[in-house]
Amino acid sequence: MPTITEAYVDSLAPNAGAIKNGRDLVKKNSFPQLNETEDGSLLFGECKGSGKEPYRCSVDFANEANPVFRCTCPSRQFPCKHTLGLLYARALGKSFERADIPQDIAEKRDKAEKREEKKKEAAAADNGDAAKAKRKTNKSALVKKIAVQLDGLGMLEKLVLQLTQAGLGSVDKKTLQMVEEQAKQLGNHYIPGAQAGLREFVLTMRAEGDREAVYTSAMEKLLALRALTKKGKSYLEQRAENPDLPMETDSTLEEQLGHAWQLAELREYGRVQTDAELVQLAFLSYADEARGEFADTGWWIDLKEGAIRVTRHLRPFRAVRALREEDTFHGVVKAEELFVYPGDLNARVRWEASTFRDPEPADYAKIKALAAPSYPEVVKQAKNVIKNPLADKNPVLLVAFRSIERMGDEYLLRDAQGKPLPVADIGLGGRPTTPMLSLLGDEELRDQAALVLFRHDLEANRLSVQIMSIVTDRRIVRLLY
Repeated sequence: MPTITEAYVDSLAPNAGAIKNGRDLVKKNSFPQLNETEDGSLLFGECKGSGKEPYRCSVDFANEANPVFRCTCPSRQFPCKHTLGLLYARALGKSFERADIPQDIAEKRDKAEKREEKKKEAAAADNGDAAKAKRKTNKSALVKKIAVQLDGLGMLEKLVLQLTQAGLGSVDKKTLQMVEEQAKQLGNHYIPGAQAGLREFVLTMRAEGDREAVYTSAMEKLLALRALTKKGKSYLEQRAENPDLPMETDSTLEEQLGHAWQLAELREYGRVQTDAELVQLAFLSYADEARGEFADTGWWIDLKEGAIRVTRHLRPFRAVRALREEDTFHGVVKAEELFVYPGDLNARVRWEASTFRDPEPADYAKIKALAAPSYPEVVKQAKNVIKNPLADKNPVLLVAFRSIERMGDEYLLRDAQGKPLPVADIGLGGRPTTPMLSLLGDEELRDQAALVLFRHDLEANRLSVQIMSIVTDRRIVRLLY
């Protein structure tokens, strides 16, 4: 069984309401019976409900990485507030009596073990060794899909050319309505990245504020769309001629062209790390209007690789109530298998089975040791990403700093050699972090590490960073919420 802390239970809850309701059950002493098995792998008990009979709830840690929640309540929320309350009772130090495992749970465990054995046997029979694990491509279906995608990219290419030749100053409400209609049509061509990019262009052009700044941002969007059509067409044409060509794994091109990576594919392409340990350094949930979804985004450091990884949980606006909202996580995640999606500097990751532990001083020391010490090298690395039109324009890196200094109305990060990095609020999710720097003490402002997000200002031709969090010898100070 993992160490059950309040933070661990919070991470399992589907939303803030479930956290509050689970905690309230413990405060109201709603658990007349709390039990655990001799080996500590099962917590179970009874919770007072609205009916005559109490609800019987349990949390089974037979597989520690994937606990099983069971409850007799009719709630559609998972985990329900009763199983969360059971865990909060343990985290808050309530007394659990030793008891034998209930017969019904023992039977369910046995059935689950048999199902798992059958899955493993089937997987072994289907896959054999790694060399035989290659997925078969439905060539006919792939060629048909590529034809539709190429048609959509051709449509987009003509539109981008028209907008560029006419000039952004000539774009009026009627033009934007036409572009928006074209974006809708791209939804039928399996190129969601292009569709979202075109919607971002429309949203940018409709934004209030300095028109020169708006035009600069809009032109960036058009350049990215032009690069996507050019590289996308070349890539798809090659795959249409030879469907057996391996997929692109050095960038997010496949994803932008509509491919949803399966875990089996990532394993086939060797994009899996075993026994990875990650610590979340920052978290932000924001609305992506262009894609019509909320993006719960976490930035993590891989303690083994030293890379900054990203998790992204997407919740479409139309289904937001039915989906669990991710939140800040304060523990250390140990993933049996870490799946790394194709990407550039900050590749997206995912894991299925994992365990958690509380961070220790050694973890903070390791994170600081992984921070980049030289700003000229960091700037070079960030620029190499930013100049790629298909890459993320806001790469995130962990940097060491000797000091954070205030210079008039601005702040600077300085490395051990005194080289500066200007600090600015880039507008990440509309959340400023610079004002919080004045609230920090000397401990946080000297000889620590900072997670920073880069942005190149085309108008000023200046590279600046927004500080997302600061890592000290004993904690992570999160400035971004």
